[in-house]
Amino acid sequence: MTEKLITAKVRDLLTEEEFQGVLEKDDLKAWSIVAFDWGVIALLFTLAAMFPNPLVLLAVIILMGGRQMAFGVLVHETGHKSFFTSPAVNDFVGKWLAGYWVFSDKDAYMKGHLVHHRTAGTRDDPDLKNYEAYPVTHTSFRRKVTRDLTGQLGWRRIKSIGRSLRHLKDLKPGTRETVLRSVGCNLAMLLFFAAIGYAWLYALWIIAFMTSHMLIVRIRQVAEHAAVPDLYDLDARLNTRTIYINWFESLLIAPHDLNYHMEHHLLASVPIYRLRRLHQLLLAKGYYDGVDFPRGYLNLLRQVTVPDDSAATT
Repeated sequence: MTEKLITAKVRDLLTEEEFQGVLEKDDLKAWSIVAFDWGVIALLFTLAAMFPNPLVLLAVIILMGGRQMAFGVLVHETGHKSFFTSPAVNDFVGKWLAGYWVFSDKDAYMKGHLVHHRTAGTRDDPDLKNYEAYPVTHTSFRRKVTRDLTGQLGWRRIKSIGRSLRHLKDLKPGTRETVLRSVGCNLAMLLFFAAIGYAWLYALWIIAFMTSHMLIVRIRQVAEHAAVPDLYDLDARLNTRTIYINWFESLLIAPHDLNYHMEHHLLASVPIYRLRRLHQLLLAKGYYDGVDFPRGYLNLLRQVTVPDDSAATT
């Protein structure tokens, strides 16, 4: 069964009205998502400035990592050109209102991501390294979490950015442009905070980027494809996962219905704000009969990790 045949089967289950409905782009919904992300970021910085005690700062760093993940969602959605009706607006938002702030190259990311869509369920999937080894032992997973939260992986990312700056002339034009604009956006944030007397707030952005953001990215990757029923089957119901989550998990780990990842692989042109509707339609039509949808990330993590004395990969 090819991916095209899988998609065709899903398409055949939907009426024309249902199909067009889940494909419909809504600029108001898209802009509300962008405004929400920036509004939460502004609120978090405000709280940190007003109540700079350790507990508040820790909460801000954790939640800020979730908003940085949300920026990754915007890069992803605009890269698929499924967010706004205007291609130009998609490109502007994906770069200037999301990607550059977290050093994400939308164009380069999409080149690899589209390959992932074409090859999911095969050994040619370029993202396999992120989840192929699961399930892993409890000890192995704790080591991964420790590396994330102590900034070890984040520091590698910072060093990678530094290397790019040192070798700007050797970079491809598009990559060089992204690096310079990303540095420019982050410098603008620092200068803004310095101008209002709170330069130290920028440190929270970088600390979140190096710690909570890294862990959230890992959990998202694990949730989407790790320890699925059959990683090497072309059927997205077997190689991809959708997970049911609560509002806090949505705020922190899977912004804007990102948790409906199976639906995204079934019909990648569906805007993220329509994935829940697609899920409900397919569920009602029996397409998911026999499919397990885990409830919550803690429950999921129990499924993708095993005791140390098992035969799982370490």
